[in-house]
Amino acid sequence: MTDSGPLPPGADPDKASVARMYDAMLGGEHNFAIDREAVAAFTAIDPQVRMLARANRAFLGRAVRFLIGNGVRQFIDLGSGIPTQGNVHEVAQAASPGARVVYVDKDPVAVAHSASLLADNPDADIVDADIRRPDEVLSSPQLHKLIDFEQPVAVLMVAILHFITPEEDPAGIVAGFRDALPGDSWLALSHATNQDRPDTAAAVGRLYRSRATSPVTARSHEEILGLFTGFDLVDPGLVHVPVWRPDPHDRVPDNPSEYWVYAGVGRKSG
Repeated sequence: MTDSGPLPPGADPDKASVARMYDAMLGGEHNFAIDREAVAAFTAIDPQVRMLARANRAFLGRAVRFLIGNGVRQFIDLGSGIPTQGNVHEVAQAASPGARVVYVDKDPVAVAHSASLLADNPDADIVDADIRRPDEVLSSPQLHKLIDFEQPVAVLMVAILHFITPEEDPAGIVAGFRDALPGDSWLALSHATNQDRPDTAAAVGRLYRSRATSPVTARSHEEILGLFTGFDLVDPGLVHVPVWRPDPHDRVPDNPSEYWVYAGVGRKSG
């Protein structure tokens, strides 16, 4: 599914896709020239963009392993993008065989590649749906085939809510999923911030508005913290992405704010 490969129905090769751009940042092959051009423009704004993408991906892996360690065996990965190395099901099932994962995305390339990758995995599936409509996601037959809402569930919103505009009500979207979750369920979230490097965040926002299928809305620490309403954050709270529970071998930066993404994990209150 590169420039010369088959194009899934609905994919637009003339507009950069958020999912395909992220794939390109991580060194994947499921992207088009338009996506790589947008990433090059992003890199001109912030030369560390690929490092930031890798740090965000590493947080996802650490969060999944933390959740497995806390008894979670069911995951809903919202805005999952194009599967690359270190997918949620790979991490979760390596730590706990039989862990169940439902990916959710609306990008045609992400959905097509996920379906192909998961065809022989009975404990993972992809739902073609828009996370802006939680009811649509939560009513999906694929989701209910794998997810038991009588048991704890982890919802992953990693680097996705900054593609939700204020008018689309990100807090309401989180609440729609939160209210469907049983007790002892979890939320793992990362989100771009405009607090540390506002000029960079503004320039990236302009880039996505002009070149990509989804605009970016970076938010303050306080705004991102508000997305955890109804969840109790675990230590170390909402922090820059590379310093959320780093593994012993991880390089912890001297200035974490260079990574202008916050990350946190919370347990459903009550």
